[in-house]
Amino acid sequence: MDAFYAAATQIKTQSILDWKAQGKQVVGYTCSYVPAEIFHAADLLPVRLRGIETDGMEIGDAYYGPFICSFPKCILQLAGKGMFDFLDGVVITPGCDAMRRLDECWRKAGEDYPGIVPAYFYYFDVPHKAEAHGLRWFVTEIRNLIHSLEIHFNKRITAEKLRAAIAHYNQGRRLLQTLEDLRAQGRVPVSGTEVFAATVAGTVMPREEFTRSLEKWIKTLKKRPTPTSNRKRLMLVGSISDDIDLVELIEKNTNALVVAENLCFGVRYEGNEIPEQGDPVEALAEHYLGRSICPRMYGKYKERLGYLKEKIRKAGVEGVVMQNIRFCDLHGAENALFERDLEAEGIPCLRIEREYGPLIETGRMKLRINAFLERISIKEKNHAA
Repeated sequence: MDAFYAAATQIKTQSILDWKAQGKQVVGYTCSYVPAEIFHAADLLPVRLRGIETDGMEIGDAYYGPFICSFPKCILQLAGKGMFDFLDGVVITPGCDAMRRLDECWRKAGEDYPGIVPAYFYYFDVPHKAEAHGLRWFVTEIRNLIHSLEIHFNKRITAEKLRAAIAHYNQGRRLLQTLEDLRAQGRVPVSGTEVFAATVAGTVMPREEFTRSLEKWIKTLKKRPTPTSNRKRLMLVGSISDDIDLVELIEKNTNALVVAENLCFGVRYEGNEIPEQGDPVEALAEHYLGRSICPRMYGKYKERLGYLKEKIRKAGVEGVVMQNIRFCDLHGAENALFERDLEAEGIPCLRIEREYGPLIETGRMKLRINAFLERISIKEKNHAA
């Protein structure tokens, strides 16, 4: 776990520094819709951009303003401070409107903070529908991204290289499914904090290194003694989060255990493998867009609700914690719908609004979490009676 925790809690990880020391290049990206396999096929290190280690917001506020999600503002703040100086390229996507604006805000900030915009700075568009016309559009966007990478970095990304990258990432997806199966057990041998640290690490570590480490770790987990006491089994959903402190806050000094989650940085697509035959670009498009369960996608609420219910059933979830960053319209609105529909089926839910970044409201959040756990206990006692 040491390597996972280090990778999950630092911007400039040792893996990134080692990669750069070999004379290799790094490309940052902002959203889970960007197929990391493309960079792997080009021998580029894909690094998911995060906002951790932010200690101020003067740059983010100057270009964004105060009334907007703090996650892209933190990324812009770190960029302005030179924390991403290891990047050889950046790919921005419209995961939401605030993230879409990161493209123009970062470019504008580059006029005042010279050197913060990498030579390769690319806007990767993503449709809001996964219907046939949306998939065709997304296939074109992926091909355009590949062509752009080939020209700028002088690489050749062939279909064979893409299939090999897909196969390697599928190996990691199978391991994550094994991890989820362990969490679904009655006696869980691993904490939610540990699992979340490992999955976040997978977005910044070289894939070969991550897969080897994950495989070894899972072998040790299977031999780990299971706890003798039961803890309240919770699921964590909502806004983007790459901060393991949030999961730790729920579990530390409480009777709670996060056994499932639906977070952008987490184990969202475990076991959901990409076909390794046929056109690899079309396979990537179908996976990253066609199977998306993000609330930015139109007309898929019932599918997203069904996905949560299935996870709740498999993991034996007793309560759902729904968090959203302030001014996050997508998850703020959807969490209200989830709460309505899950509570109607007798599943306790807790909604928390927070700021992204250092947890400055730990006292308030801890109080609400403890009250929520007490509510679950009372519900179980009443049911038993």
